[in-house]
Amino acid sequence: MKTSHALLLAFCAAPALAQDAGVQKELMQRRQATDAFELQLRQSQEALKAPAAARGEVEARQLGERQRLESLSSEQLRDVKPDASMQPQLRPYEMQKADAERAPFRGPVIEVPARTSPPAREGGGR
Repeated sequence: MKTSHALLLAFCAAPALAQDAGVQKELMQRRQATDAFELQLRQSQEALKAPAAARGEVEARQLGERQRLESLSSEQLRDVKPDASMQPQLRPYEMQKADAERAPFRGPVIEVPARTSPPAREGGGR
């Protein structure tokens, strides 16, 4: 009788563990999307400030950063596995580790002041 209870418990717990991994994967994807958006915003702001002569270099560096972040994100998603031996309390550690790995791609988002157009001249300029 005890064996059947243990088997029933294990059978019911397996989907819960898989769901935890699924939920973790979705949470990680959302965090990754947020980090990618923040990186893109920061890079856009950097590009606005860069002199025209340095634009090619800036764009090449930024492309490399985006590719490294995409690669890291893919690796992290592959590492999320429904592992029956994993304790649920270890999942937050995995999320913190993934966040720490993406930290170099985060930076402060600095608001760039909008450029205003010069006032129109009165009298047609003749």
